[in-house]
Order: sequence, then C-alpha cells, then structure tokens
Amino acid sequence: QVQVVESGGGLVQPGGSLRLSCAASGSSYGFYAIGWYRQAPGNKRDMVALITSGSSTNYADSVKGRFTISRDNAKNTVYLQMNSLKPEDTAVYYCRATNTGGVYWGPGTQVTVSS
Repeated sequence: QVQVVESGGGLVQPGGSLRLSCAASGSSYGFYAIGWYRQAPGNKRDMVALITSGSSTNYADSVKGRFTISRDNAKNTVYLQMNSLKPEDTAVYYCRATNTGGVYWGPGTQVTVSS
C-alpha cells in the first residue's frame, strides 16, 4: 500500500527558510516522479517543484532561485528547501508521488510566512 507523508511545515518570518520532507513508500518499482504542490485558501492547487527518478527537476517561476527540490532514493524521501520565504508562499504544501499504478497524495503540511 502506497503511503505519502509530508513533514517540516511551520511558521517562519519573511526571509526565513524551511525544509519540507516527503516520505513515499509502498511502491515495488519506486516512483518515477515526486512533486510538491501548494494550495492557498481560495486558490487552486499549483505545482511548486517536481523531480523525476532521473533527478530532472522543474520549478514554478515564482519559486525559481529560492526553492530547491532534491531526493534521497535510499530513503525514498524528497526534500523541498525553501529559502527567502515570502508571505505569498503561505499555503498548505502537498507531496504527490506518481508510479505506474497512479498518483498518490499526502495529507499536506501548513507553511505560514508571517512576521
């Protein structure tokens, strides 16, 4: 059974940093893509960053140069390092893992950027 669990959210001041972790398990052949998405109240869920099994990455324009996605295949964990955080980064951040069987979402973790 596939499980996807996020951790690392919290409250941070503008300009600060946070690192989110996504632990994905239960896939016999691994996940060929794992991504971070976010959703603020009243908004749709948007892609923030994506990494493939070959470590190719893709970022939303709004986070390029500030966020970095990486993966530790041995731990089946993907990280999102978020620097220079802005109030507009406030949202629930979700991890999405994709394998040949489908798409799996975690429950989300809240990130609040506020002074």
